[in-house]
Amino acid sequence: MKTRTLVVVVAVALMLVFPATQGFVAESHELVETVGTHGSINWSQGIITATGIGTPPEKYYGKPQARPMDPRAAQLDAYRNLLEVTNGVRIDSTTVVKDYMVESDVVHSQVRGMVEGARVVKKEYLSDGTVEVTLVMSLRGGFAQLILPKDIKQVSEIKTIPSAPLTPPNEERVEEASVPESAEPTITKAAPTSYTGLVVDARGLNSRPAMSPKIFDENGQEVYGSGYVSREFAVQEGMTGYTKDLTAAQTNPRVTNEPFMVKGLRTEGPGRSDVVISNADAARIRSASENLSFLKKCRVMIVSD
Repeated sequence: MKTRTLVVVVAVALMLVFPATQGFVAESHELVETVGTHGSINWSQGIITATGIGTPPEKYYGKPQARPMDPRAAQLDAYRNLLEVTNGVRIDSTTVVKDYMVESDVVHSQVRGMVEGARVVKKEYLSDGTVEVTLVMSLRGGFAQLILPKDIKQVSEIKTIPSAPLTPPNEERVEEASVPESAEPTITKAAPTSYTGLVVDARGLNSRPAMSPKIFDENGQEVYGSGYVSREFAVQEGMTGYTKDLTAAQTNPRVTNEPFMVKGLRTEGPGRSDVVISNADAARIRSASENLSFLKKCRVMIVSD
């Protein structure tokens, strides 16, 4: 009985030290951007979180009468904070959501509607009568459909182009000339390699996540971006996944079992969301038409600090 009691006490102590937060706790490898004092963007999970606080009148501080305070004030504060966080979400390396809202009354109205429809995931009454409400809204689905650039189209199925045969058919066989033993061996060019996803290591570059990032080669030619993806996948999954851990990226189901690993050289754009990779790595990605399939399906992970 004593052992059982001790186990219960330890379990309760651990819950107090590491409280559960109803399913939106960030893992250590997840990329979370803090916005202000009451909001954050979890780029790994694709969610925006904001907290609102409602305080009772000063004369009720610390008194029992304050406990049943109406939480609507806290919820309204949470909506205001969530809208502020949403305004700062980067769409690409030059644009944030607020820019779209300023340009279009329709976008402004629809974004506000989505914020007001955000899900309440936590409501807490504190001992001093303060109420805290936490809201969560997804960056994907309807929000992504509204915000992602219009040049991201629905892409039809990509056909694989078979490699050309090494020896053309019906070609007359030529006798091989004798080669001296001292001659250099002939180097056979390897066949193009196909991959199931792309992992870009952008650590140390001060890169910043966005909903529609781009990847360029050293010549400024686009390797991955809005022109390569199908809108269906971009809306449902996001154009890229983000994490802070390289191993977590390489083993993420998004890039499946044979991802191509590349190292970012630098970032581009004022928002620092676009990543430049080497021409050699870009050539390997472009070398096989099969790779267009994983790009279309947004099977790309970016590792950032």
